[in-house]
Amino acid sequence: MKLSDQTLILTGASRGIGRALALELARSGANLVLNARSKEALNTVADEARGLSVQVRMVVGDAAQDQTAQFMVKAAKVLGNFAGFIHNAGVLHPGPALWELSEAQFDEVFATNLKAGFLLAKYAYPNLRRNGSGIAVFVGSGAANYPRAGWGAYGAAKAAEHYLAFNLALEAPEIVSFVYSPGTVDTEMQRQGREATGEIAGMFQRFKDQDHLISPEQTARALVQILLGQPGKFQGKIATYKDA
Repeated sequence: MKLSDQTLILTGASRGIGRALALELARSGANLVLNARSKEALNTVADEARGLSVQVRMVVGDAAQDQTAQFMVKAAKVLGNFAGFIHNAGVLHPGPALWELSEAQFDEVFATNLKAGFLLAKYAYPNLRRNGSGIAVFVGSGAANYPRAGWGAYGAAKAAEHYLAFNLALEAPEIVSFVYSPGTVDTEMQRQGREATGEIAGMFQRFKDQDHLISPEQTARALVQILLGQPGKFQGKIATYKDA
């Protein structure tokens, strides 16, 4: 896949994996539409990416809101050569058992991980299909496959997000849709896990103590290498950072 002078949408771009991806994509020449809820943090990343000689637009807001998704796609079309999106935004809310989560917390987990991906597809796919090609990457998680007390809503939302990506691959085979499993990455979400209540905190602490964490930059480079190679072989599948 060619990235130079192509435009990609990236959600959750203000920190962690998202920030690292924004900069790695920019180094590969991709123009970017960056999204996050924090304007100040997102502006910092956008300035860094512009410093790598690419065009960048910011769309500040909740990716799970219809208007935000529409604005992202419109901004990508204005930049030109709209090639697809990477849905990286995610919310965990670790610690409580499923029945202990508030309705608002449950809704936020599903909205950010799942609904935002649906809305991106809803507005991006008609444009990508007219072009005859495109890419849709959903940053997934092993939580989708391993039930564990303390991340039930997150695991369920990620399982549904995986299914969404696989079904899009079936319905629109001309667009490469796959899940990217980034590995166990040293991010804010990991810190939240270590500070959570209940047994889930021990699991996140062991990741750190046993040196299982990789850097956001490592997993970002891996995904960009996959995109620059033959991403089509992962159509309707899961690619991991080790596949790079």
